[in-house]
Amino acid sequence: MDLKYLQKLIKMLDSSNLAEIELEEEGTKIKLSKPTQTVVAAAPAPQYIHDTPLHLHAPAAKPEPEKTEAKEEVPANLYEVRSPMVGTFYKAPSPDAEPYVKVGDTVKAGATICIIEAMKLMNEIESDVSGKVVKILADNGQAVEYDQPLMLIEKA
Repeated sequence: MDLKYLQKLIKMLDSSNLAEIELEEEGTKIKLSKPTQTVVAAAPAPQYIHDTPLHLHAPAAKPEPEKTEAKEEVPANLYEVRSPMVGTFYKAPSPDAEPYVKVGDTVKAGATICIIEAMKLMNEIESDVSGKVVKILADNGQAVEYDQPLMLIEKA
């Protein structure tokens, strides 16, 4: 096979939309293929001017200021159990089981009080304090965020 003929085939492959050419001529087999390219689409990084993000598609009107929720103050004698992770809150180890705790129950530090399911893993949440469960703030099966209040326990 002629070298110039082979170079023409390579140029043809490069200039075409084909990914591969396979040719058999006079007992000689040739297979030419282009390397595959992985295209990753990425959003442009936000640009900052004076520590304020400048978005490419900024609205013409002034944006409304974000509403911040006022944190309720928890009395000093109450301990707020907060979610250590994002996940789903469960009161009991299984749907047909009794809940770990109910309002009015007394718990000891280190006792399991609920479960947070995250990425198909059941994470037992333990009480950091001993005391009486005053209020359960999350509903069974509810999605919870990191640091979201789950329960209030009156310290013993």
